[in-house]
Amino acid sequence: MAVIINRETRVVVQGITGSQGRFHTGQMLAFGTQIVGGTNFDKAGQTVHDVPVYATVHEAVEKGGANASVMFVPAPFVKDAAFEAIHAGIKVLVLVPEHVPTQETMEIMAYAQKHGVRVIGPNTFGIISPREKCKMGIMPNHIYKPGPVGIVARSGTLSYEIAFTLSNNNLGQSTVIGMGGDRVIGTNFIDALELFEADPETEAIVMVGEIGGIQEEMAAEYIREHVTKPVVAYLAGKSAPPGKRMGHAGAIIEGNRGTYQSKVEALTEAGVKVASLPWEVADLVRQALR
Repeated sequence: MAVIINRETRVVVQGITGSQGRFHTGQMLAFGTQIVGGTNFDKAGQTVHDVPVYATVHEAVEKGGANASVMFVPAPFVKDAAFEAIHAGIKVLVLVPEHVPTQETMEIMAYAQKHGVRVIGPNTFGIISPREKCKMGIMPNHIYKPGPVGIVARSGTLSYEIAFTLSNNNLGQSTVIGMGGDRVIGTNFIDALELFEADPETEAIVMVGEIGGIQEEMAAEYIREHVTKPVVAYLAGKSAPPGKRMGHAGAIIEGNRGTYQSKVEALTEAGVKVASLPWEVADLVRQALR
């Protein structure tokens, strides 16, 4: 099984005719994703990789049966595009763009919650299930293999490296979720942990975190009380100067919380094995699954 998406997921690509939308549509199709349509009001009636382009998401839902959307529109248009998708009945919304204003992200999350929509992102690499052959996002296809490890990550490139190392050690993935690096996001660590805990084919969980915010500390509290499966973590930012933002909008240390050490201590106390280097994750997962 997988979480959130599966082989039955029917995807619409908002912004399919742009350079990024066009390229990643081809990559998602090659992976096996069911893409039933794309949207661009001015180019409706055209096709991209033989995928029909519709004027609206509502049309993609009505004619193509779309139930999930992955978005490749410029940041200033994300809010309107998200509201359009939610209003059309989309139930999984992957917001790839970065630089979405925080206030607009908060409005998207409130509207999505009201309508029971799962949001991933913004500023995310997306979500992929090697087992179910479904991908919504920008991650490279070749590094993933089907297997028992669920991954949830704040960092895209680090998650790629860890997934590739796991695959090379015959430790494939059930689902990989990119939370997104912004201050306000949809699906978070706790959401992912709950989903992986309930998934019978996910046997171990990998968290890829970083300095800043308190998401990892909150996840540690949840793990202590609710997670029975082994959890392995890697945290970026060990050498970051205090008070500095390192890459993501959410990666900033505030006071004594959000530091590398505070996160390691919280996770360790919750029984999580924390790797010092990305390539150590595979060995820790293998040990946990023995």
